[in-house]
Amino acid sequence: MITVLILLVALGVLGWGFYRAIPLGKPGILAWLQSVTLMLPWLLFFGTAAAGIYISLVGVLSLLVGSTLVYIALGRWLRDLVGDEKLLKRSPPTSESSAVSQVNFSVEPASPHVDAAPKTLPEPVKDPAMPIIPEADLQAIRGIFGVDTFFAVETIAYQNGAIFKGNLRGEPEASYNRLAATLKERLDDRYRLFLVEGVEQKPVVVVLPSSSDPKPITLTQTLLAVGLVLATIATCLETGGLMLGFDFFVAPERWTEVVPIASGILLILAIHEVGHWLVAKRYQVQLTLPFFLPVLQIGSFGAITRFVSLLPHRTALFDIAFAGPAIGGLVSLGMLVTGLLLSHADSFFQLPSEFFQGSILVGTLAKVILGNMLQQSLVNVHPLVVVGWLGLVITAINLLPAGQLDGGRIMQSIYGRKVAARTTVLSLIVLGLAALVNPLALYWAIAILFLQRDLERPALNELTEPNDARAALGLLILFLMAATLLPLTPSLAGRLGIGG
Repeated sequence: MITVLILLVALGVLGWGFYRAIPLGKPGILAWLQSVTLMLPWLLFFGTAAAGIYISLVGVLSLLVGSTLVYIALGRWLRDLVGDEKLLKRSPPTSESSAVSQVNFSVEPASPHVDAAPKTLPEPVKDPAMPIIPEADLQAIRGIFGVDTFFAVETIAYQNGAIFKGNLRGEPEASYNRLAATLKERLDDRYRLFLVEGVEQKPVVVVLPSSSDPKPITLTQTLLAVGLVLATIATCLETGGLMLGFDFFVAPERWTEVVPIASGILLILAIHEVGHWLVAKRYQVQLTLPFFLPVLQIGSFGAITRFVSLLPHRTALFDIAFAGPAIGGLVSLGMLVTGLLLSHADSFFQLPSEFFQGSILVGTLAKVILGNMLQQSLVNVHPLVVVGWLGLVITAINLLPAGQLDGGRIMQSIYGRKVAARTTVLSLIVLGLAALVNPLALYWAIAILFLQRDLERPALNELTEPNDARAALGLLILFLMAATLLPLTPSLAGRLGIGG
């Protein structure tokens, strides 16, 4: 039922996207075709699964590779087309003097034009503890703009800084680098410059005082993070006990039996966070300590990690968000496959064959490796199978495209804030439906709703998108997330020979 609902939602999204793409002409249609190309393997795989038809692993990989190549080709065609249209539409002033006169016409030199109640921007919200930009600094900031970077025509007060509306004259990355370098040269490190999309869907520059930067973690938060680590260790031990058929808290003297499973789960959690930390260090982005979310059933939901410095661009957001689940998922997948290869008739664990029907990915891999062993009511497996499966589940739930989860950050980096906001709502709806059959989905939905539903703060350069290769990787890892969390349909499980 959930698979069918997801397919209907996906088809609805594609139809809505085509409707919105028509007014944009050829570029809009090409962008829509890119979305279709990336979603087509999903629709075919899950559609055939819902109908009880099995597509082999080779077929799935062929679909993914083919769709990726077509996506990249369409992206190049789209960029060439948009670049040509920009050249045709661009009409800069004929001389520097005319540009200056236009600026003076729109903005008085002595005082900026401030719209007390702008129609297209939120009401200015000022913090009394943080002063607005002084007049001298404002004049210096205005001086960084030019006809070859960003042609500012209007200034609007916003929070503790200002929004500069105008026209972007160059490529976003090059223009941002020049503007930011000039601002730092003139006013040192007192201000931060953001190049973002305004509510009118046109580039705007936002300048805020550096005092509004994210704040470092406090002592109380540090103590909370340490406490959550200890709680997660306890829940991982309890998960190991539950897998072995007893309650660890009732029989703690059996701790030696649960340590291997708990250690495997904790190792995957640690590797996940190390992946985030290593890539963040590469971009000189600071992260808070991870705030782990303990849960008895699977040990942990993962961790909440906040940024305590500004992101330079959306590519950095993608790389940091992608690194954790990528390395954690690979380690989990390696454990699962290794465990399946080591499984034999005398293996330590016995799992009901229905266990392998709970995940398309796990069930398919188990069928390929274990074969007819899955037709028995109880399947003997190596403990690494359990640890790898739990690691994949933890990784997958963090890849849900919602809020500040890794999946939400990936969606925001590739498609922007509007799409990420919509997928957050859809993810919460799907979790609500899944909660009808699995209470764990309800717990996770509540955690997202109260702790991680908000999007990340915009990057300094919010306009430059990640390249096509990153977009394809993002869609691939989201596909694997869905394949991990979605169960096999009874008809497909029967065709695969999973279950008695």
